[in-house]
Amino acid sequence: MTESEDRLRVFYDGACPSCVRDRKLYERLAGRTSDAVEWVDITGRDEELKQLGIDPVAALQELHVDDGRGNIHRELDAYILLMSRVWLLKPLAWLIGLPVIRPALAKFYHRWVGERLEKTGRLPK
Repeated sequence: MTESEDRLRVFYDGACPSCVRDRKLYERLAGRTSDAVEWVDITGRDEELKQLGIDPVAALQELHVDDGRGNIHRELDAYILLMSRVWLLKPLAWLIGLPVIRPALAKFYHRWVGERLEKTGRLPK
């Protein structure tokens, strides 16, 4: 596996304080592993996102991760991929991937993001 194939690009909402806190927490927990993650703030990058095949509205509502092989993972798949890189978070990545947990968590996740975007006046119409 080449270095670029081992590197993740995480497209996150840098205008979201809780998203920024989550990023910092991930970096602390990941330690040196976080060096293989490039964080890309999606704010004002609609054209770049479109060129990568990412809908800017979807990027605002769901985490997107490029796995270094050109595959874009979104929503819970993106979290599972990102968290599975950190030994402390691997059990949580496994747990949220369970068929019993995943649908409920996805519903909760979308509701939470929608409320966050609505509260800040950034909910796409």
